[in-house]
Amino acid sequence: MRICVFGAGAIGGNFAARLAAAGNDVSVVARGAHLEAIRARGLTLIAGDKKIVAKVRASDKPSELGEQDAVISTLKATGLPALAESVGPLLGPDTPVVFAQNGIPWWYGHGLSKARPPAPDLSRLDPGGALARSVGLERTLGGTISSPNHVAEPGVVVNEIPDRNTLCVGEIVDRPSQRVGALRAALKGAGIASPDTTDIRYDIWHKLMANLTGSAVCLILGQPSTAQKTPIVNQLCRRAHAEALAVAAAHGVVLDDSPDVRYGPKRVYFNHRPSILQDYDLGRAMEIESIVRAPVAFARSAGVATPTLDAIEAFGVALATAKGLYTL
Repeated sequence: MRICVFGAGAIGGNFAARLAAAGNDVSVVARGAHLEAIRARGLTLIAGDKKIVAKVRASDKPSELGEQDAVISTLKATGLPALAESVGPLLGPDTPVVFAQNGIPWWYGHGLSKARPPAPDLSRLDPGGALARSVGLERTLGGTISSPNHVAEPGVVVNEIPDRNTLCVGEIVDRPSQRVGALRAALKGAGIASPDTTDIRYDIWHKLMANLTGSAVCLILGQPSTAQKTPIVNQLCRRAHAEALAVAAAHGVVLDDSPDVRYGPKRVYFNHRPSILQDYDLGRAMEIESIVRAPVAFARSAGVATPTLDAIEAFGVALATAKGLYTL
């Protein structure tokens, strides 16, 4: 397939290198020193004792890359306005765009089953409807990622847990399709797990549990994920998790999950600073809207009491706004 990874940083770089090594025609949208290194030396992925050096076409101008069979956006929610402005040249008549991001996605309220309550107002996730116009709902695919990576140096990505690389992909109308099947086959052929999900919103809420009830707590504490095993913090995460499960259920998504599993004694905690904390540390725009505020908006629209999540929202917003990394 002819695939463009839009936002080839840590996660996008991992997927792009694997897809290219599997024989796909891969291009990446990147920027700065990372872009220059990829152009000069290729894109290097280090996964355990395995090293892939992939030759990919790279640019910060999508217009230089041409039409694609598929576009995979690994941008954070805060980076999506840049995609809305420049994605056009990548789109052929039938090119799907996968939005693989943390938190509640901009398109969530579209294509909902009538059996599920309507979503709250999510317009802040797509200001002015720019994504809906530039990409179009008919092209949009949902996605969630499970894959810890970091950029070791420009052009070099390290896959921290080599056997944990998953990209769930699904139609926003929750039905099978030929284009999703073709994309899953390409991902699996590259060693990237892509389960045959038929409910992408289930996967979105399942991933959100970790970000909302764990990563956001790490942000507030300024500590890595290992802080979640401290007994008093663990109890806080459990309460947040129980509330989040109730919110998802109120919106028709009943998760096979529980606080005792998510934060129980068998949980392995890695000494990892979640991306929302990394953004805070580095002074980058933060995913407060998609990871923290949108889920709480779902709670309020369903009339579900969430005192723990309300506190997480208040502290998260206060930290981000004080540093100029989020605007109310």
